[in-house]
Amino acid sequence: MNWDDTNDPAASAGQAGPAADRLVDSVADREDQAVEAALRPKDLGEFIGQEKVREQLDLVLRAARARGATADHVLLSGAPGLGKTTLSMIIAAEMGAPIRITSGPAIQHAGDLAAILSSLQEGEVLFLDEIHRMSRPAEEMLYMAMEDFRVDVIVGKGPGATAIPLELPPFTLVGATTRAGLLPPPLRDRFGFTAHMEFYGPAELERVVHRSAHLLDVGIEPDGAAEIAGRSRGTPRIANRLLRRVRDYAQVKADGVVTREIAAAALAVYEVDARGLDRLDRAVLEALLKLFGGGPVGLSTLAVAVGEERETVEEVAEPFLVREGLLARTPRGRVATPAAWTHLGLTPPRSAATGNGQQDLFGA
Repeated sequence: MNWDDTNDPAASAGQAGPAADRLVDSVADREDQAVEAALRPKDLGEFIGQEKVREQLDLVLRAARARGATADHVLLSGAPGLGKTTLSMIIAAEMGAPIRITSGPAIQHAGDLAAILSSLQEGEVLFLDEIHRMSRPAEEMLYMAMEDFRVDVIVGKGPGATAIPLELPPFTLVGATTRAGLLPPPLRDRFGFTAHMEFYGPAELERVVHRSAHLLDVGIEPDGAAEIAGRSRGTPRIANRLLRRVRDYAQVKADGVVTREIAAAALAVYEVDARGLDRLDRAVLEALLKLFGGGPVGLSTLAVAVGEERETVEEVAEPFLVREGLLARTPRGRVATPAAWTHLGLTPPRSAATGNGQQDLFGA
């Protein structure tokens, strides 16, 4: 992307034009990424939670080092923010190898993948995020690369096309996916080790918050860490993000020390409630309860009601609401549970209590 603002009249005049807005957003994103990178554990001993995964992965890596070989290919699945990228970096660090990072959406042609694979060094770790979104031609090329460390490069077109075999140095592929069910079995079977990342419990998240607070030089009381952990949706990335916002509030509004009261007040400002629901989550619930009597209502109708894209509601809000027992997916549409009415302090209509809510005309 071109950040040259010299041809932007608003930027030339010192005003915030579109290019300037993008530049500010980019700077903010880079700052967030720098903070996240500083908070990442550097080895398995520092990594909090995922006890079984850590134990199994430790055995895989130690055995590979003892043999003087590259580690088996690793597949990590689970919701965003649970540490898949961090574990890939730890794998590279534990093996003393460099790491190359890319993503499935960036590999839309077999040639894209061939260019990456042909430039790998021996023992290098290739981290492929969102591996389920890779194109089919690239995916088929990856089969041979993973199994035989070889790819066939097609030269020419039509009847005269020739396949030239290209030998690859041994490497370790670490694939990450939030939707393991979308991976075809031939690809999934080529991974020597697969692991599913679970959501974190409150005690583990408190440890994450305390560790991050120490690295950020933030004074925090145990009850303050517990308050942040309880609103973090079982996800370390969210816990770290909330900690940074609470830190800001504590520095501006208090003496800089995070207590339960300070954390609760700060998160109220940022519209994160006691169960971790944010603005979008509550908007979905309020629309479902107040506009549609608790449902059933179709996803598209619900998305229009809250002014969001269907995919945003389905992928961002719904998984957490379902996991919290506040919303249910049914063949007729989305339905609020009794817990949803209670959480918003509303009384369910008799139809909702008996499960005979109105039927959505647009389908699920």
